[in-house]
Amino acid sequence: MGSVVPLKKSANSAYLELKNLLNGKLSKVEDLILRKLKSDVDLIEKMTNHHLNSGGKRLRALLTLQSAKLTGYKDEVRDINLAACVELIHSATLLHDDVIDVSELRRGVKTTNSIWGNQSSILVGDYLLSRCFEMMVEDGDLEILKLLSSTSAKIAQGEVLQLQHKGEADLLEETYIEIINLKTASLFAASTKTGACLSKSNEKEKKALESYGRNLGLAFQIADDALDYYAKEKVFGKEVGKDFFEGKVTLPLITIFQKGNEEEKTFLSEAMKKEKRTEEDFSEILALIYKYKAVEATFKKAEYFVNVSFDALAIFPESKDKKILQNLTSFSLNRSF
Repeated sequence: MGSVVPLKKSANSAYLELKNLLNGKLSKVEDLILRKLKSDVDLIEKMTNHHLNSGGKRLRALLTLQSAKLTGYKDEVRDINLAACVELIHSATLLHDDVIDVSELRRGVKTTNSIWGNQSSILVGDYLLSRCFEMMVEDGDLEILKLLSSTSAKIAQGEVLQLQHKGEADLLEETYIEIINLKTASLFAASTKTGACLSKSNEKEKKALESYGRNLGLAFQIADDALDYYAKEKVFGKEVGKDFFEGKVTLPLITIFQKGNEEEKTFLSEAMKKEKRTEEDFSEILALIYKYKAVEATFKKAEYFVNVSFDALAIFPESKDKKILQNLTSFSLNRSF
């Protein structure tokens, strides 16, 4: 894990380079989303504006735009439309996630459910998905429609699978990877493959960009899960210990269960079975995290997926567009926002 913190500056610059390169297109994506979410129902307007204005990196939209650019897409209509679709799917899942997790803050801003309640948040999330599917139908590409609709189903399956295993201290690492593959990595993969589909790429290029996105998403989520126990600082608005208090078993806890003695395993199991975990529980967990270097082990796993993601682009000729995507792999591991 020694390289994780020192690389933050260059990792952040990789994301900012991509954002600056596509800033004009990204502005059009933002404008399109705002137009598509217009509604005569005042509450929908208020809630969608609040949610969209609460921040976000628009990383998935950027991945769609840049993947299309890498594979030779020249126009400026369908990539804007489909990048907006990808972002709407992501936004809808966040609205639903906040209800499931009973979250009060996201990126340091009050969540829509904490202001307007769970019922409205669920319905507005559904509204975002409905608008997204309208846009996909308007685009008319059956391959992309099938890809993004199946991805929406995968995300929902991942959420249910995580709920099914909530509080299981003995969760298998394979099950954890399956959960984050469905919940997070599937939309990354769909974002990058959509870009390749736009430019009518061959199957090899589509699979390469899909692999790049999937492994980038896995690295992104695993690093995020490590940061939940990286208690030295609060990173980019993430509340330290949030996953633990919600009863989510992620890779740092799986590592403790794999390496711990029977007494420690029993403590972890009992803590995760509680309806509510305490600050004292969290302090003891942090001690075990430190003892077994669980954060370092988690980052090590994330590094593996970073390398797979980087290598997936090997089939493409060297170019500035390829380099930007390769540099972005470090952002998933070392970002500071």
